[in-house]
Amino acid sequence: MSKPPRYFWIPLILSLILVPAGFWYVGWSKSGEGAGLYSRQWVPDAMFAYWNPTAFYKPVDTIVGKFEGEQCVACHTSVTPGIVKDWQASRHSHAEKKVYCSNCHGNDHQALHMPTPDICATCHATQHNQFEDEKRFGFPSHALAMERALDAKHFVDKPKAEVTACLHCHSVASKCDSCHTRHRFSAAEARRPEACITCHSGPPHPDDETYFHSKHGQLYLAQGAQWDWSKPLRKGNYPAPTCAYCHMQDGKHQVADKSIWKFGIQKINPLSSGNEIKRKQWIKLCSDCHEPEMAAKSLTALDQERKRAWDKLFQAESLLKGLRRKSLLYPSARQRPPYPGDAPDKLWPREAIGFLEGQSSAFYNVSPIERNYFEMWYFSNLGAYKGAAHGDASFVAKGHQAMELSLESIRKQAETLRTLGKTQPTNIWLNGEYTDYNREHN
Repeated sequence: MSKPPRYFWIPLILSLILVPAGFWYVGWSKSGEGAGLYSRQWVPDAMFAYWNPTAFYKPVDTIVGKFEGEQCVACHTSVTPGIVKDWQASRHSHAEKKVYCSNCHGNDHQALHMPTPDICATCHATQHNQFEDEKRFGFPSHALAMERALDAKHFVDKPKAEVTACLHCHSVASKCDSCHTRHRFSAAEARRPEACITCHSGPPHPDDETYFHSKHGQLYLAQGAQWDWSKPLRKGNYPAPTCAYCHMQDGKHQVADKSIWKFGIQKINPLSSGNEIKRKQWIKLCSDCHEPEMAAKSLTALDQERKRAWDKLFQAESLLKGLRRKSLLYPSARQRPPYPGDAPDKLWPREAIGFLEGQSSAFYNVSPIERNYFEMWYFSNLGAYKGAAHGDASFVAKGHQAMELSLESIRKQAETLRTLGKTQPTNIWLNGEYTDYNREHN
């Protein structure tokens, strides 16, 4: 039997060295004072203890001792009476076997902990397992929201004051009170649209505006105060659907398992086998109130809107990629100020263009024309998608009009860059008041 050739051993030996080294590096990078891939490059703010308690919460040391639930209530009735009143109005308080403070926070006052999803799972295993199941769908999903924030380069690169608020919403992954506010933890409260729009609002995901502008939202605004929110999310229980009714039917805590997954943020074939099943689920859900034929036509209208949107996006991508091929984007990736999270990119500085290259996250430290495309993709495009999905025709028209204006602006900027060619200065963006300050103080 002949020996393997020399070139067989070289990649094998390199793999045996580099793979363990890669795992070690990731573990090392996550072991700093912060959290996530860049934990060694930032320090958490005090509020992070409540938004990411598993990583950052530390109990107070002003009270010493171990206490039973009744003692917790007796003390906190005077210390935090509002919290006690919410607990007294909750199902926890009225259960045959009461769920006291100590069941969720522990009974040792010097070792208290916040009730993370794992702790809630000791009683609510079904809901927790459904929630965790979202992870198999990848991003975006509630279960991976915290990881998504902490592992993003801009979380460490930008001043902490600008990104701290990100965790306010992304903390949905690390605590259940994002939807079931403490200490009442009311399911009825979580069924109302306001529970969702605390986070699902703003330019990237105008779910609040598009829902309230729709006929469904208008019915809720006019009549919702009289609805019985204690009823389960089932057919016949609500005169019009809400966020939870459509995305958490029957109370299922698997919000990422929805029709036409990623159709809004990533171009895919809506007629793939997986999406054929989900399209049938969509029509079945809408058929709780509408004729199936009408539901199918609404879905087809969404298909058509998405085709128009992606046609505009691909035109813009084509222009940017053409400029990149000729090294005409200015300032180029090589000319921009270095940021801590960009260190690996120094080996091959390259502008990210389009969803698959990560342009959806490249909203800073980019050239003007790239930022224009980012806003076209992330704001106008997603606004049009949300309008189409939620039944708000005005937002569809508004989104497409904005996309057309952005596309025209990108065409003009591309022509200017082609005309100027390589005559621009090369270091104008490397220094400046904000850049110099950020380099020293971030």
